Amino acid sequence: MKYLVLWRIELSLLSREMASAVARMPAYAAPLERSGAVVGRYHLVGQHGGAWIYDVGSHEELERLLGQSPVYNFSRYEIYPLAEMPDAVADGPG
Repeated sequence: MKYLVLWRIELSLLSREMASAVARMPAYAAPLERSGAVVGRYHLVGQHGGAWIYDVGSHEELERLLGQSPVYNFSRYEIYPLAEMPDAVADGPG
């Protein structure tokens, strides 16, 4: 199941620990990308955060992976389950 996860850094929590957590994000992401659990990572232009697409077996797995993120305690999350859209209906009108 795919999920779009938008995460934004809470600037009110700005600290040395937060900066360190942000610096660890590439190392956190690399094995997830290799395994296919993360299929896309994007920066939110003009914001402090990202948009990641996770492809996991369950919402419990997603929760576990988010909880392991270095920025978990410094961010606010919006999570959207994604569904495939068919290109066209073969027997439909048109």
